[in-house]
Amino acid sequence: MRKDRKWFRGRMFIAFVVVLGMVAAAGCGGDDDDSSSASNTTAAGSPACGSLTVGSTNFSEQFTVASMYAQVLEKAGCKVTVKQNLGAREVVFPALQSGKIDLVADYVGTLLEFVNKGKGEATPDVDASLAKLQTYLTADNLTGLTPSKAQDRNALAVTKDTADKHNLQKVSDLQPVAGTLVMGGPPECPTRPLCLIGYQNVYGLHFKSFKPLDAGGPLTYKALDNGDIQVALVFSTQGQLAGDKYVVLQEDKPLQPAENVLPVIRDEKLNDTVKTALDKVSSVLTTEDLIALNKKVDIDKEDPQDVAKSYLQDKGLL
Repeated sequence: MRKDRKWFRGRMFIAFVVVLGMVAAAGCGGDDDDSSSASNTTAAGSPACGSLTVGSTNFSEQFTVASMYAQVLEKAGCKVTVKQNLGAREVVFPALQSGKIDLVADYVGTLLEFVNKGKGEATPDVDASLAKLQTYLTADNLTGLTPSKAQDRNALAVTKDTADKHNLQKVSDLQPVAGTLVMGGPPECPTRPLCLIGYQNVYGLHFKSFKPLDAGGPLTYKALDNGDIQVALVFSTQGQLAGDKYVVLQEDKPLQPAENVLPVIRDEKLNDTVKTALDKVSSVLTTEDLIALNKKVDIDKEDPQDVAKSYLQDKGLL
């Protein structure tokens, strides 16, 4: 599970025009009857809240956020069933459409480009992207609720030593020194508009060379640590980014689309009680929070449900 958690979820590293190519990822997960899926249910649901089935895709961040949604809904009096690790979006979104599950956490830009079959409509403007996304969701009787501030998207990272040496804080700070630096990332990066091509066209970054590695995985971080590369394509909420060993360069030009985490729910399950509970999670969740939570699960090997509970208690939501 851990080795592919980011690449197979279909984050926006991929080109808008190749969203359907993510189908290959579906083989990494099960379907909604997968025996490996974690499930729990409350005893009864209040009339004001009802019953819901919360689903997740196949990486640990999803497990944690789904657990958050389930726990705040249970506190609100809902009857909640949780089905974790159902597979990639190609499995989970149809399950949501058909009513096999009622609620998922997703990412604004990636989901928009999934439902529109790669039309390139997602932008860094979260409000505009969400409004466009809702036009597609409405046809399936689905609603995207309030997005959180937390964004899990493509990012460029360097070691602290490299950042200090070249005074790097923003992506555009790389422009004067890119020709002396090696960038590393997935083998497909040089041909993708949200990876090397995008950084060339939008930021004017022309690196000394590109080293094919993995998608924000152990090969990438090892290459950064060893100095084989100086700049890496990573994902902005990875647990490895906790602490001060690495510096994630701030996006300061419009390349990466908004990837705010948001609940997506079937309209028949949406009511004031459900919306209020889920909005509470979205109102507190930040990118920095997800980094810390992912560290606990992916690196410290804590249970996602326990991590979610502790987080919600700390935020006064349980």
